[in-house]
Amino acid sequence: MIRRVLGKWMHAGVMEEGVIHHPERGSPQGGVISPLVSNLYLHEVLDRWFEDTVKPRLRGRAFMVRFADDATLAFEREEGARRVLEVLAKRLARFGLTLHPEKTRLVDFRRPPWRRGTRRSQRGRSFDLLGFTHYWGRSRNGHWVVQRKTAKTRFRRAVRQIGQWCRRHRHLSVAEQWQTLERKLKGHDAYYGITGNARALVRFRQAVRRLWRKWLNRRSYRPSLNWEAFARLLQRYPLPPARVVHSNYVA
Repeated sequence: MIRRVLGKWMHAGVMEEGVIHHPERGSPQGGVISPLVSNLYLHEVLDRWFEDTVKPRLRGRAFMVRFADDATLAFEREEGARRVLEVLAKRLARFGLTLHPEKTRLVDFRRPPWRRGTRRSQRGRSFDLLGFTHYWGRSRNGHWVVQRKTAKTRFRRAVRQIGQWCRRHRHLSVAEQWQTLERKLKGHDAYYGITGNARALVRFRQAVRRLWRKWLNRRSYRPSLNWEAFARLLQRYPLPPARVVHSNYVA
């Protein structure tokens, strides 16, 4: 019964811009069943293999963080990371899977050396995972800590989607547009609103305001909504402020 339901989901296809696509192999990219299938399949292919076979053969500590088909493998020793990287592709190939050639790489993410008198972040030592860029930065006390911000690619994509929505729905009333934009901003914060990412949340608000004003002015041949008039509009239809929803600190 379970296999029958999974088979129906995987052959249902995915709709993009009103067009349904049916992939020839695997679950469709963006399909709602993809995370579930990935978790079922990779639990045996990757998770148990890493815990039962890889870790006992390593020197030093190691752990893995995986969400669906995105995973980060962390190693205390570089030699262990290189050994696993060499055999990982072969392991996945046994089950008909391949590594993404652009996303798979070895990152030196060791804690930067302590240097007094500097608070500069080590953003060269960074990697992207699940829409965030993870990098080393200074805490308020001056200690090195892992910080996270919205990845550039995800930020640009979110801004582009807002612009496309404003363009397609500029015929709606201001109140209707405001209600939808408010929900979109709250949804954005629900995912990206983590400790240390407030600056990116504020930048996203600024981009949304610019795009909203731009497409409100495109509703007629004579633009009339300057920044002063738009500020008055925002007083009546205020967009929600940036909000950190998830805290990295445990009380």
